[in-house]
Amino acid sequence: MSTLGYVLSPDKRKVLMTYRVFRKDDEQFGKYNGLGGHMEPQEDIASCMIREIREEAGIQVTRMTLRGTVNWTGFGPKGEDWLAFVFLVEAFEGHVAASSNEGPLQWVDRDRLMELPMWEGDRHFLPLVFDDDPRPFHGYMPYHNDKPLSWSYSRL
Repeated sequence: MSTLGYVLSPDKRKVLMTYRVFRKDDEQFGKYNGLGGHMEPQEDIASCMIREIREEAGIQVTRMTLRGTVNWTGFGPKGEDWLAFVFLVEAFEGHVAASSNEGPLQWVDRDRLMELPMWEGDRHFLPLVFDDDPRPFHGYMPYHNDKPLSWSYSRL
């Protein structure tokens, strides 16, 4: 289980993204991604998201919303199964670090997100993170050879 968070700028026009270029062995090398990571055994998913953003960006989350979940099967070079809880971080305190362990942190205009090099599957669920529907989405995206085979989701 993991978290994936998209931090909004104070004016809500930009999103903080990591450009993963620091480690050549990173399975996400060369891609942009939100912030987040693996849940530790002793924490809940919200605490995980807050910790990951503090570790990666140096800021303290003060308001966030669970926007949805994504179940990826057969993901990455090891064909792993992942369940991610996707958050929108709407407010924070502190100053954003210049980089994380994975790469530089960059504020990207929301309307330019889809132009970035990212996992192909991210393009399916990213619009749901920022839409006006208050209901969380719950998606399923099987992967094979680093490509999504399909995408489906529900909202209740």
